[in-house]
Amino acid sequence: MSEIEHVSANDLELSRSRTLARLICSHHVYHAAEAFQDRSITYCASRRVSQRSWSNIRNCFAYPGGTSDNMARLNALSAVFLLLPAAMCMDMALTNTRNGHGLIGYGINMYKPNCAFACRAAISSCTLDCSTMMEMEGMAMSMDDMMMETSAECYATDNAFLQTMAYCISQKCEGLRKWELEKYWKDNIPGTSAVQPDPKWTYQESLDKIRSAPNETVAGGDPLNQTMLVSEDDWLAIWNAQDSFEEAEGKHGKYSIIVIVTCFALPIALSFLRFVPLPNTLVTQFNAWVIDPPLWGTKQKQPLAGGLGLMPTRGQALFIGYILLINVVLSSVGYRSSQPNAWYPGSVRNEIITLVANRVGALSFANLPLLILYSSRNNILFWVTDWSHSTFLLLHRWVGGIATIQAILHSIIYLQLRIEAHTHAEESKLPYWIWGIVGTLSMSLLLPSSVLYIRHKAYELFLAWHVALSILTIVGCYYHILFRFAHQWGYEMWIWAAMAVWGFDRVLRMLRMAKNGLRSAVVTKVDDDYVRVDVPDVAATGHAYLYFPTLTWQFWENHPFSVASTATPQFVRKSKSLRDEESGSSKKDELKISTAAASSDSSTHGPAKLGLTFFLRRQGGLTQQLVSRDSLPVFVESSYGTHVDTSRFPHLVCIAGGIGITAVLPYLRSHPGSSKLYWGVRSAGIVHAIDDELLKNVDKEVFVGSRMNIREVLQEEAAYAGEGGVTILVSGPGGMADEARIVVSEIGRQGKVNMRLVDEAFSW
Repeated sequence: MSEIEHVSANDLELSRSRTLARLICSHHVYHAAEAFQDRSITYCASRRVSQRSWSNIRNCFAYPGGTSDNMARLNALSAVFLLLPAAMCMDMALTNTRNGHGLIGYGINMYKPNCAFACRAAISSCTLDCSTMMEMEGMAMSMDDMMMETSAECYATDNAFLQTMAYCISQKCEGLRKWELEKYWKDNIPGTSAVQPDPKWTYQESLDKIRSAPNETVAGGDPLNQTMLVSEDDWLAIWNAQDSFEEAEGKHGKYSIIVIVTCFALPIALSFLRFVPLPNTLVTQFNAWVIDPPLWGTKQKQPLAGGLGLMPTRGQALFIGYILLINVVLSSVGYRSSQPNAWYPGSVRNEIITLVANRVGALSFANLPLLILYSSRNNILFWVTDWSHSTFLLLHRWVGGIATIQAILHSIIYLQLRIEAHTHAEESKLPYWIWGIVGTLSMSLLLPSSVLYIRHKAYELFLAWHVALSILTIVGCYYHILFRFAHQWGYEMWIWAAMAVWGFDRVLRMLRMAKNGLRSAVVTKVDDDYVRVDVPDVAATGHAYLYFPTLTWQFWENHPFSVASTATPQFVRKSKSLRDEESGSSKKDELKISTAAASSDSSTHGPAKLGLTFFLRRQGGLTQQLVSRDSLPVFVESSYGTHVDTSRFPHLVCIAGGIGITAVLPYLRSHPGSSKLYWGVRSAGIVHAIDDELLKNVDKEVFVGSRMNIREVLQEEAAYAGEGGVTILVSGPGGMADEARIVVSEIGRQGKVNMRLVDEAFSW
């Protein structure tokens, strides 16, 4: 019977052994993820417990079915090899750990050469002549129960250890080149600290000092005072554990790279398909069937029932489906069990589910840079694709949901493992565990608090809460890694990448704002629904974010507004009552307003001046408070948005609703062919505010206070366009945008007219 199975029958000794075993269980790692930290804090010397405690240590790894002699040895070896005195060594770990550069398998190696690392791991818990006794605070122990610790200096100078290591390496590492062995020897014999002594002998010198082949075998925890053989069972179990684990960690890094690279590159590749010279009829039908319609039903910009969110288009759903699929598949494949295993003796189940926990944790981290990129104003993908900001915000929410589910799975699995091992009470007090809770809980709170209903009803509150929890998520994830592994294994690279994306966006925001400087905005009340804001001496296109630092105490508050004009005409408006305006538009014939008639009746113009004109709808909050001011300081963060090329077809039809007119004005001015505007508004004030300089030479039909029949309009325009084709650009309320989308898809599927839909309607 093996000595490690001997347990004293004395009740007092049994109680003492159980106490020591529980102490060990509370400070060591049970699963392969914790093997990382064994190397992260190797300067914390390996400990040896008395042999009478080994059988109790097996309870740390208990599993149904009983144990054999060899299993008992593996369990004992596991306890010593994975001993984790985190509370005692954490401060050292953050300052004396080798920093890795890259990811495991991509610049960082864990156990190469594994044959040599397995040799060292098999005897690192042995007591050397230079090992010292360590008393555990608060526990009364006999000499036999004392734990031993071995310093890096001891490993570097002990003759028996150096010679035993050299002999083991010579037997197990055949085929490795001499320089590889010498490099391993210098770097890892004393330990894996950033600062540690060199071995007193080289590998070859240690090997040459062996006078005869050893014939005695040492097991983990035994005294090592002469050159000895390493237990074959111990070495094989450790080699299997390290080999399969490093392979799995390499796959974690590989699959993480696949996720982030493909989710970045695919939008670019798909967008470049628009340059492929395909027949217009084929493109129209493909868009009408596969890309443009809502995934289900007839709503896309209008909220779903309960205000939970928006229905994606079929094209958006395809890419969302890819993101879901790639994350699910890569979370599910590439696992391998390797037994006998020093870290999971006899428990394939614990081995595999630990690898799963690590995989989903790694993928959750890899999704963080994508999550921030998709939500950024200065998203690089805006510049190289034709995808809208609304599309990327939709992807941002889906990636956020996926990353959150992965983080929750990671946390639940490890919680279950700790509870099963009866170590949750102790381990939950460690800093890495606490910060992991912070990260996972923050992500979990972000998900339900970001539903569309909350964003609509309390956007500023949502934004502040969202930013605060996002910061907590990043900080929690970073410190979870820092306190767990320091900077040794590269997991923090994903956190740095996420922070870099966020920092890039914020720096560009400030630069865009600084470029324009602080300006004075002139505010004009158009009517009870709309406000006009003119900012002189600033140039911009697309849309801009306006900050009014003196309007409220929330000086950072800003909102996007479409640039209606880049030149502010100087004019004196003639007096005209709102009653006259409304009465003048009571008949359908009078709704067709010509530019000449509108301009001659309403204003007298002077020279135009460089500046920006914005029209804002009063909806409460910032826009409501603007009415009380004639002028105020403003910061303009510009320019944003891409101008979609509408020249593929000669005819352009713009469907605008209310303030949505500001987004279509640039297209009406720049389209090289024929164009027509259909504009529905609730009151005539905004119509007269958009003077002839903004709608010059535009064929338009304006509907004031009456509903536009979008289906009839689009059918007529499709018939007019004929074989030449037509681009339909829509900018307005969600109901208008959805109706136009449905009608354009229906007409496109008929295959009689080539059509393209451009949706400029903003969605949350």
